Amino acid sequence: MADTKRDYYEVLGLEKGASEADIKKAYRQMAKKYHPDLNPGDKTAEEKFKEVGEAYEVLSDSEKRARYDQFGHAGVDPNYGAGGAGGYNVDFGDLGDLFSSFFGGGFGGGGHANPNAPRRGSDLSKSVTLSFEEAAKGCTKNVEYNRIETCNQCGGTGAQPGTSPKTCTECSGTGYVRVNQRTPFGVIQSQHSCTTCQGTGKIVEHKCTKCSGMGKVRVKTTRPVEFPAGVDEGQKVRVSGAGNQGSNGGSSGDLYVNVDIRPHHIFERQGYDVHMEQPITYGQAVFGAEIEIPTLDGNVKIKVPAGTQPGDINRMQGKGIQRLNSRSKGDQYVHFTVIVPKNVTAEQRDLIMQLEESMGTDVSKINKKKKFF
Repeated sequence: MADTKRDYYEVLGLEKGASEADIKKAYRQMAKKYHPDLNPGDKTAEEKFKEVGEAYEVLSDSEKRARYDQFGHAGVDPNYGAGGAGGYNVDFGDLGDLFSSFFGGGFGGGGHANPNAPRRGSDLSKSVTLSFEEAAKGCTKNVEYNRIETCNQCGGTGAQPGTSPKTCTECSGTGYVRVNQRTPFGVIQSQHSCTTCQGTGKIVEHKCTKCSGMGKVRVKTTRPVEFPAGVDEGQKVRVSGAGNQGSNGGSSGDLYVNVDIRPHHIFERQGYDVHMEQPITYGQAVFGAEIEIPTLDGNVKIKVPAGTQPGDINRMQGKGIQRLNSRSKGDQYVHFTVIVPKNVTAEQRDLIMQLEESMGTDVSKINKKKKFF
């Protein structure tokens, strides 16, 4: 069998001269990657997990490693009479500490979460639509949503008041059971969630009538949420601790409020700047005028310069939207459009023709001056 096995250093991704620390580090990484609890039902991962354990069992022992370095697999395989390694009985206790650091404490020797360890509640998401002005100026809105909270009838135990959950006799309250599997390399021990208590470590015989033994209930909640001035479409406002409540004393999750903004009938937002179209008459464009226009801070008067052309822009500094976490504001841009009458009387037509003749404007010369490319 020895000639069909992969090199132990190759299994752990190491060179032959690797240090003890490198071997231990590689083992922890590979064992975590292929652990059965993280790859349920994956036969390939299970085989690799055994292979990693076998490689580590040999390379972590100085005597076995010396024989392996000299004779290869024959030096540690009892079938060759040169090893004395016996069956492989790999200790995965050290791996439990690794899993604990990754998954929040409470792994019992093989990577199963402690059912009584504090667990943070999950985050929630909710969308809210603001008006253009509310987003620009900032506002506070009451946001209604559903969150999971501890049942106030049973205090989260899941048991009917006056009764208490009992410790699961199948797993002794650990939430998991150990399974020994005999292999050609010895006995491999793994852990699985207890099916009797569903991994909770407790059995509720008399279930709470309000939460049906779950210890949690879904509650409709209304919470005021503050939206800062300048918040934009697609941004999120985080409300710390407003998500689902945690378990076993764990902290609550957060609420993330997604911002949608209703379009405005006049203004269009570009970053922190505001754009708008302002129609003016032919006379106002020619002679100039003073007109009143809307802004986010109320109506103001601006001057239309004489000779204003269609598409000319008036920039109003500081009349835009307040920047997030700042007192400064963007600008407002007024795009002028000249109103051209569609229907004119015969008298109006004559007057316009007289104006054209008196001005003597040669359109052909204007076109020659303009270059598009």
